[in-house]
Amino acid sequence: MNLIVYAVPFFILAIIIEWAYGLARHRNTFRLNDSFSSLTLGVLSQARRFVTLGIGGYVYYLFTAYFSLPLMDADHWFTWVLATVLYDFCYYWQHRMGHERTLLWAAHVAHHQSEDYNLGTALRQTSTGFLLDWIFYIPMYLLGIPAEVVVTVAALNLIYQFWVHTQHIPKLGWYEWVFVTPSNHRVHHAQNDRYLDRNYGGIFILWDRMFGTFQEELESDPPVYGIRGALKSWNPVAALTHIYLDMARDSWHATDWRDKLRVWVSRTGWRPADVAERYPRDKNDLAGFRKYDPQVPRRVSVYAFAQLLAAVLLLNFMEKTELSYWGGFALWALLLATAVTTALRLEGVGAERLLRWDLLRLAGLAVLLLAARSDDAGLLLAGAGYGALNLVYLFFLPGSLKATGKVLTS
Repeated sequence: MNLIVYAVPFFILAIIIEWAYGLARHRNTFRLNDSFSSLTLGVLSQARRFVTLGIGGYVYYLFTAYFSLPLMDADHWFTWVLATVLYDFCYYWQHRMGHERTLLWAAHVAHHQSEDYNLGTALRQTSTGFLLDWIFYIPMYLLGIPAEVVVTVAALNLIYQFWVHTQHIPKLGWYEWVFVTPSNHRVHHAQNDRYLDRNYGGIFILWDRMFGTFQEELESDPPVYGIRGALKSWNPVAALTHIYLDMARDSWHATDWRDKLRVWVSRTGWRPADVAERYPRDKNDLAGFRKYDPQVPRRVSVYAFAQLLAAVLLLNFMEKTELSYWGGFALWALLLATAVTTALRLEGVGAERLLRWDLLRLAGLAVLLLAARSDDAGLLLAGAGYGALNLVYLFFLPGSLKATGKVLTS
């Protein structure tokens, strides 16, 4: 059972409550541009299943068919307890290696790019983790834990992690010793020297205490959120691919063939010496750290919020509708195109430069509506209405086609 689908409305409600609470306490932890980036990455992560193959599921089938112990009883309480604990143990190592090996960090980095820390950050998920993450859960397959149990405890593990992404909950006493909490997970998202690569647990912080990766949050060293090599973009394509591209460039530029290969299996942060000298990369100076925050007109912010709402509604439609592979692929492509063009607007890119891409995106929407041949008049009306509102924004709202400058503020 995919519990995440059912949890999404509660996630959204909790985000709204946290935002309102922060405003009331004069401690708002949300920015529209950063939240847009986080939530669109979350939408694309959920929509990814419509376009990619279930590699982990196929591997599970092979192991349970040929290598595993007899399947355990999915109705017995012990199966669920064992699966919950074992999954979190496997998750600890998957998560830890996701920070300690560059190839795995490339898939996980999207979750850490936000320089804010709020419940929206919890939904900032990768779309490429499915390629290798399954490797770490092979012990569950070998023990014969049923597929439905694995899927359910995985969803529960992810749902548990949602609430720890907040700055509004203080330390929780004895609970901090056993379970992952907002305090010890704030450490995990910080780029401070003492906090880097710490606190990997999903539900239990015990693994970090056992294997030497625990770090307490200190009042004397408030967390600074984000990654050292700041992305400085809201573009989801850049967010999902920039480490892969960095690795490919380093491998290409390396003169020693052994370094060309080592790039792909190296520890995070390692680069060939000759490449690092010729192509240095900037890292954040935390003493003078400034968040990436391009300033854009209010109409652009309103437009971005409307596109985010439309993306969430489209994902909800995709989840509840029987789609062909190519139908799901086309809607995923529409989501991605909308996220990219809107992100560029939030970065201050002039609307005139994006006009042709928006017109191409809307032409694609028109083709989809014509090809759908749906008897659902409401669906067709919603799609046509969305397209019409986009055209109104592009051509009739005063100033919408004027260029906007890119300005960074703290």
